[in-house]
Amino acid sequence: MKISILQMPVAFARPDDNIKTLRRMVAEAMRAEPDVLVLPELWRLGFYPQPIAVHADLDGQQSRTVLAELARTNGVNIVGGTVANRREGKVYNTCYVFDRTGTEVASYDKAHLFSPSGESKDFAAGREMVTFRLDGVLCGVAVCYDVRFPEFIRKLALEDIAVLFLPAAWPASRLSHWQTLTRARAIENQFYVIAANEAGTDEQGNHLAGHSAILDPWGEAIAEADESEAILTARLRPGLRQHIRETLNVYADRRPELY
Repeated sequence: MKISILQMPVAFARPDDNIKTLRRMVAEAMRAEPDVLVLPELWRLGFYPQPIAVHADLDGQQSRTVLAELARTNGVNIVGGTVANRREGKVYNTCYVFDRTGTEVASYDKAHLFSPSGESKDFAAGREMVTFRLDGVLCGVAVCYDVRFPEFIRKLALEDIAVLFLPAAWPASRLSHWQTLTRARAIENQFYVIAANEAGTDEQGNHLAGHSAILDPWGEAIAEADESEAILTARLRPGLRQHIRETLNVYADRRPELY
């Protein structure tokens, strides 16, 4: 499986401009013929204009239409970062996933909301974890702040996922946390982590960390970007995860009765 992360620079509260950027970057990324494209968190709006309910995409309709069309016309799977999604009177931070035919195969509402920024007041929290298959590979998704909750990520790991997709809008001020936490989640769970962050500084002065990375089950970065706009592509080795688990099987040595 070949993965391409689109480390997008996001224009604050300008969805049409961001969709143009997305289309441009998808066209460029497809030259490498990836199997999966991965977008960052809140790529349509940035993190995030107020009041969010006014700016949010009603039932994700615009975002879903664009992502489905890009998946179908390019014959590529898309893990669609997240968008502010207004439904049933609430706003969710939602990831939509599409297969190569443009069929929506999964959606996930961010479960852990970043209270220091007020996200927990403006968004409703998701209530379930989500797994899905892309080209037969079992995958899971978590979003940004979710990575700070290892028990949540381990629950996904216990579903036997091979790949964790992690869209984010992570600030430069906590870059070391981003790099440490994503690596730790890969090492302790022995799966690939596809960490897709935003790039650059938006009109509100929010400086995003960039440094998207594709981490193998040893926690090694097989590809990593800097903080500027980038398309990051790498091929996952299907046998590596199994080899690591045969060499160092932490799952066989777990003591769940203690915790």
